[in-house]
Amino acid sequence: MQEKIIEISGINPLDLFGVNEVKLKLIKSFFPKLKVVARGANLKVLGEKVLLKEFSEAINLLIQHFEKYNDLTENNIKNVLGGKGGGVVESSKGDDIIVHGNRGRHVKARTVNQRKMVDVLEENDMLFAIGPAGTGKTYTAVALAVRALKNKEVRRIVLTRPAVEAGENLGFLPGDLKEKLDPYMQPLYDALQDMIPAEKLAEYLEDGVIQIAPLAFMRGRTLDKAFVILDEGQNTTEGQMKMFLTRMGKTAKFVVTGDISQIDLPRHQKSGLKKAIEVLDSVKGIGFVYLDDKDVIRHKLVTRVINAFNKEE
Repeated sequence: MQEKIIEISGINPLDLFGVNEVKLKLIKSFFPKLKVVARGANLKVLGEKVLLKEFSEAINLLIQHFEKYNDLTENNIKNVLGGKGGGVVESSKGDDIIVHGNRGRHVKARTVNQRKMVDVLEENDMLFAIGPAGTGKTYTAVALAVRALKNKEVRRIVLTRPAVEAGENLGFLPGDLKEKLDPYMQPLYDALQDMIPAEKLAEYLEDGVIQIAPLAFMRGRTLDKAFVILDEGQNTTEGQMKMFLTRMGKTAKFVVTGDISQIDLPRHQKSGLKKAIEVLDSVKGIGFVYLDDKDVIRHKLVTRVINAFNKEE
């Protein structure tokens, strides 16, 4: 009889063991000849060498399942250990699921144009998603980025925004630069928090696997093997937009989102997003998706507000 210590990493032990170790008891039932004891974030396992190897592989499969689905139910355990397997649901032409969020939540393309964003990016390395507030441009783009990271298609996610205030001045906010910018970047954090467990997200941010930074910090960089999203693209100047787009490495995916009806730049400055639409529309490898009020997935009043302002304009 041999002893093996298995360190649980990449997952909260509670998610694997369950409350009162109910999930661990189920896992043990598949290995009745092994003695398994949970000690903090480790499992102490006693038994024959062959069974120890099988048990270790089973634990790795369950952890991989959780990392892909962000959930691990008792039925999942039965399916994975019972030989039915598991894995991320890949995006395809008839499948609206982009990625599995926290607790197995299905993050889907919920409208025709969101679905078009998924399909266009599969055929192009650069995508411009343009439309009013509430149409899910940023959320869909972040979901695509998380899927690419989980599927190991990229090594990192880079999310950026131009630091342009909507009628307010960041200089009057308290704190250092990061503390001033974090509230402005909050929509990006919100989307990530829906799709990645808090501990894993904190780990990604600390290790630089996910980077969130203002657009000015992109200058001089080459972004390769990365999924890069420029949010609020309408608030870039023409020079900033050109600078950002030319950061693209050989194996990168770039998505630019924006709403040309909400430009917060000073009146004398032209929007880089408008310029990009004019000069890049026919460039091979770049796709454009235009969302509208039919894609709004917020409160029904948001659609009415957009329509009212459009009518006035």
